[in-house]
Amino acid sequence: MDADVVIVGAGPTGLMLAGELLLGGAGVVVVDRLDEPHGQSRGLGFTTRAAECFDQRGLMARFGETQHSPVGHFGGLIVDFTALPGAYFGVRGILQATTERVLEDWARELGMDLRRGRTFVGLADLGDGVEVHLSGPAGEERLRCRYLVGCDGGRSTVRRAAGFDFPGTPARMEMFLADVQGAGLRPRPLGERVERGMVMAAPLGDDIDRIIVCERGTVPARDGVPPRFPEVAAAWQRLTGEDIHGYDALWVSAFTDAAHLVCAYRRNRVLLAGDAAHVHLPAGGQGLSVGVQDAVNLGWKLAATVRGDAPDDLLDTYHAERHPVGARLLMNTQAQGLLYLSGPEVDPLRAVMTELIAIPEVSRHLAGMVSGLDIRYPTGAGDHPLLGRRVPPHTLVTDAGKTSTVEILRGGRGVLLDLADDPGLRESAAGWAHRVDVVTARPLDGGSDPPIGSLDSLLVRPDGYVAWLGPGSAVPLTDALSRWFGAPVPVSTTHRS
Repeated sequence: MDADVVIVGAGPTGLMLAGELLLGGAGVVVVDRLDEPHGQSRGLGFTTRAAECFDQRGLMARFGETQHSPVGHFGGLIVDFTALPGAYFGVRGILQATTERVLEDWARELGMDLRRGRTFVGLADLGDGVEVHLSGPAGEERLRCRYLVGCDGGRSTVRRAAGFDFPGTPARMEMFLADVQGAGLRPRPLGERVERGMVMAAPLGDDIDRIIVCERGTVPARDGVPPRFPEVAAAWQRLTGEDIHGYDALWVSAFTDAAHLVCAYRRNRVLLAGDAAHVHLPAGGQGLSVGVQDAVNLGWKLAATVRGDAPDDLLDTYHAERHPVGARLLMNTQAQGLLYLSGPEVDPLRAVMTELIAIPEVSRHLAGMVSGLDIRYPTGAGDHPLLGRRVPPHTLVTDAGKTSTVEILRGGRGVLLDLADDPGLRESAAGWAHRVDVVTARPLDGGSDPPIGSLDSLLVRPDGYVAWLGPGSAVPLTDALSRWFGAPVPVSTTHRS
């Protein structure tokens, strides 16, 4: 094999997955059709949960000073995300190009082999692996790998070549996006519904405005060919009366309201992540963030599988956990599209939704849905409210000094957090020392949500989700360790890989 894993696509999802796999000890080759990053930025930030994923790997500091937006929207209706403790709508103002640069630098530091200028053209099933067919500078190339992951976007060629079913709702309308320089447009950061559609304008700095034009009645017939700026300017003028034809566009693009979700995230040795698995209206800027979370969920599981120490069905939990998230993503973006882009016929619905959002419980529900903060994976370990959820941020004190529930995840390994200084607990986990770090600590005074101060111990997966805790779990610790980290190694031969 040329690599344990070949990843097609060097966008945020593919780069995040590469880093996660490398942390887990897998050999990775990433291929991308572009000779160099295009520098374009559909995404202008990321959600709370994606920020937590970056932070647990020590990456947030690389973005420099960041701004959090406490207020967001659902279908253009204002939602206060601080209704959820510690939550915010997202990290704003971070260009997708910046996110890709940060992730590429990180993955290269971990040893990523990135090969640009390679176009995926097909694959062959080898039984014990996959042969990946590429077109590159030297002509046709072939790479053999144990697993192939398509992170190549909504028009994924990997998805088509591997025969994934991709049902959904076809596009009903086409929308334009452009970065316009010098126009000095009136800000409409959350969008403005106008007579014939919706327009959005947000300043990006350096006298550049990001505009989005959604004109009802347009027919999606572009098939991936970007529009010309005069076409975008004409649509803007029809909807706003403002003439921007005389200004320069740094780049233009088009998107639709199509909604599709693969039936399975895995077919044998081919897997999908990010937009390759789910296509949707970019309402609330969730696409990049959900793709990053797909990568963080898959990375440690696939790395354990290629190392040979994963439980037999560990890789199956990727689909089991992330497919429902994808379905929920399509549901909420389609609902937002109806509220945002429909005509006056939805005004009564918008009025009802406005009243509902004023109810704190509804605001919390919608904020959790759009941010991903409501995600809870099945663990089979009981019904404690923290099981299956992301470990809450909390300062910890160890013999070596202060740390946190975020910092103990830096290495991408499982963590058994011993909060009661229990030698018996540590002895029970000794057989998994090469896969799970044991951290003995006490929570610093102060709460978290949900609280951890009342617990004696937590088993946290490498992606930051709680798999077991005590007291409160319905299964023994050793069962949970075997469930997520495979069979123990006899203590006399335990070593850290």
